[in-house]
Amino acid sequence: MTKYGLRARVLAFTILPTLLIGGLMAAYFSFHRYQQLENNLINQGINIIEPLAIASEYGMTQHSRESLKRLIGLTHRKNSPLIKSIAVFTQDNQLFVTSNYHRDFALLRLPKGEATPELTSVEQLGDDIILRTPIQAETNLDGFPLPSDSEPPVIGYIAMQMATDSALVLQYRDTFFAIMMLVFGLCVSVLFGFRLVKSVTQPITEMVQAVHRIREGRLDTRVSGQLTGELDMLKNGINAMAKALSEYHEEMQQNIDQATSDLRETLEQIEIQNVELDMAKKRAQEAARVKSEFLANMSHELRTPLNGVIGFTRQLFKTNLTPNQADYMQTIEKSARNLLGIINDILDFSKLEAGKLQLENIPFSLRDTVAEVMTLLGPSAHDKGLELTLRIDSAIPDHLTGDPLRLQQVLTNLAGNAIKFTERGNVDVRLELQASHPTGRVRLQAQITDTGIGISSEQQRQLFQAFNQADSSISRRYGGTGLGLVITQKLVQQMGGQIQIVSLPGEGSVFSFVLELDVSPLHFEEPLPLAGLAGQQVWLLEPDPYASSALESQLREWGVEPAQLESAPEPGETVIIGAGSRLPTEQVLLKLETLTQHNPVIVLLGSHDQALHDLMLEHGARHCLSKPAHHRKLLQALTSEETTRDEAGAPLLASPHPHHDIRVLAVDDNPANLKLIAALLEEMVSEVVRCQNGKEAVKLAQEQVFDIIFMDIQMPIMDGISATQEIRRHSRNLDTPIVAVTAHAIPGERERLIRQGMDDYLAKPIDESVLEQLITTFAEQRHPRTQSQLIDWSLALRQAAGKEELAREMLTMLLASFDDTAPCIEQALEGEAAPEELMQRLHKLHGGSAYCGVPALQRLLAQLEQLLRDGVDPSELEPELLELQDAMAQVQQEAPRYLG
Repeated sequence: MTKYGLRARVLAFTILPTLLIGGLMAAYFSFHRYQQLENNLINQGINIIEPLAIASEYGMTQHSRESLKRLIGLTHRKNSPLIKSIAVFTQDNQLFVTSNYHRDFALLRLPKGEATPELTSVEQLGDDIILRTPIQAETNLDGFPLPSDSEPPVIGYIAMQMATDSALVLQYRDTFFAIMMLVFGLCVSVLFGFRLVKSVTQPITEMVQAVHRIREGRLDTRVSGQLTGELDMLKNGINAMAKALSEYHEEMQQNIDQATSDLRETLEQIEIQNVELDMAKKRAQEAARVKSEFLANMSHELRTPLNGVIGFTRQLFKTNLTPNQADYMQTIEKSARNLLGIINDILDFSKLEAGKLQLENIPFSLRDTVAEVMTLLGPSAHDKGLELTLRIDSAIPDHLTGDPLRLQQVLTNLAGNAIKFTERGNVDVRLELQASHPTGRVRLQAQITDTGIGISSEQQRQLFQAFNQADSSISRRYGGTGLGLVITQKLVQQMGGQIQIVSLPGEGSVFSFVLELDVSPLHFEEPLPLAGLAGQQVWLLEPDPYASSALESQLREWGVEPAQLESAPEPGETVIIGAGSRLPTEQVLLKLETLTQHNPVIVLLGSHDQALHDLMLEHGARHCLSKPAHHRKLLQALTSEETTRDEAGAPLLASPHPHHDIRVLAVDDNPANLKLIAALLEEMVSEVVRCQNGKEAVKLAQEQVFDIIFMDIQMPIMDGISATQEIRRHSRNLDTPIVAVTAHAIPGERERLIRQGMDDYLAKPIDESVLEQLITTFAEQRHPRTQSQLIDWSLALRQAAGKEELAREMLTMLLASFDDTAPCIEQALEGEAAPEELMQRLHKLHGGSAYCGVPALQRLLAQLEQLLRDGVDPSELEPELLELQDAMAQVQQEAPRYLG
């Protein structure tokens, strides 16, 4: 069937075009030839009749039929093959004379009523052609010419009948030759078609037969013959396929033989694979080491200059600055901290990937922790004209135990992203209580809602991938490393929760996560003064529904009765006005002019511009706070009659540091960092000695006695670790506390440095509060107030923000926690306590001691906790545990003098 179809197609494609083109051309040329012959015949007739009409003018004017008859007869005889008949008619269409007898002169005569033509006319009648031409008089009857300016009169016409037989004969002849040429062309086409069919189908048939033989397994079959063009390519392809199949068959057979042979060497191959796996493991470990080294170097090289930038910026804040200078300094500090945040994100991601990120488990205030995040993000929301709101369920207890820093990091990442990708509208942060267990554990749900650009389902699948964002164009427009959400997800998972997202493009997003936290028995914050607010009426003028709802919820939690301001309030009743995109500043000023005459007004301003704050106070507002208002500041505004403003937008100047009468050695090879740490230390200690490398530090330590040494790690000539070990061996400062000051912030760095002989660790950029805590701790160790005193009451007061009642409460709670920890310590001394349980108890006690002014106890607990984390068995810690028991007993003995 394939053969027949191919032959038919080849013949059809060969003959049909020839037949079609030849037929069209023959028809065209035949028709054209006939038209040409007919035109030639008419032209010959015109050439005969028009001279004849001129010659007939004399006979017509003289009425001489005899002369006319001779004239037209002679003309007829000379052109007899073409002319059938010639007739002369008078002006009134009457026959005058004819060349021969004609049976029907009506064919030659003009139709009745038709005028004599002025020029020669041609009429086709069947196979004949009738020509008529007028006879015009050129002379008068006397033989004289007519005037040239007058039209010669028509005195008759000549009609001539011509036959087309000769033209038809020529037409038939030409048509015959055209048909013969067409037939000849068809014959040639058929001949070439059959030759082409034979040259194509026969090789194809042979190829088909060869393929059948190959399919039957005769792989030595080949297609032979001399072929050209595509057939040769097809032949070569079939031969190559047969050859490849043959080679593959042979190779497969060889592989089978080889596989059979390889089975005998299985043990040897397994051993080789084990060696290769071991080498791959070493390469992976080396890659991990290179990665850690790279992160360490990157952290050091970036943190070192950032330490100088941030540190000296904070130092400048302590001086008198103009508003513009303060604004510039804030911009510098913000940019530096943004860069530091990127570095911390990369390091956090590295820690999370390595599984080395340790979560704290310390008591904290939930509302204060979350409020700090809102205060931090407030300026970013204000710059974009957004309403940032916070709502915390009143049923959630405030004092919880967990890692407040990581909780703040999660909320900062989610709310910060919401602000970044929202151009207008709201960003709402809500914490709700989902469940409360009798064991003192609560389940919280945090929900961050925005009205931003939204995220498509395709983008959501890529959202939690490292170094990736929802859209590359968003990454160029909005910036970011693409690590924030990855770190957030891993932190939430490590805290036992799961993050979820609900979003549609153009409709905003909702991020939520659930955490379970323990309720803390330690209440280290002073209770809020709510006694005077119960039942108080407060009027609200807040057009934004999110902000209004959050404000009403907070006020009801305090026992206040909020109501929307629709008319003039009673004199003396407090009014809270929320200024923002829905209520511009101009309208707020108009409201202040009418309300402040009889009512105290609190303005919540959607801006951190101090000029606007001052403007509100100048127009009569009693208090002016930035949105979202910190709950403590709002409560203070409701209970205080003194005019205050929110200083959140201004740089926070450090409070005076306690001054210790000690000598400190600062070692750093970077002049800027050395200058900075010396400037910070000079505010806290009586004497600071500087040097720029480890060798100089060793020399000074051999010559002088210091109370604390702050040692940089990476230095020329002699690094910090070598200098520390040398000082511990040969110097006058064998027991002097040495604090490592380094820009390395990779996982395990602090533990590594302590194992190398350091007493503590201070990361760059330097945090003044951490530096002050270290100096206070080591200063008390070096110069104790009495030989047996462990409680530093002045430190306890500072840690309680100067509130003596709160300091007593914290110390009471610490003593109560001793009763829970003492049995576990006894079990550890008897060898019956599990290391995990002991570490958990000591960790909890360590967190409580951080706020009670017991630095020695706190340091001992930190040392024990670190040893347990390093895998030391509790049975090997008997001296330290006994020392801990003595310290706890001593604190219990000293406590009554402060608790009174």
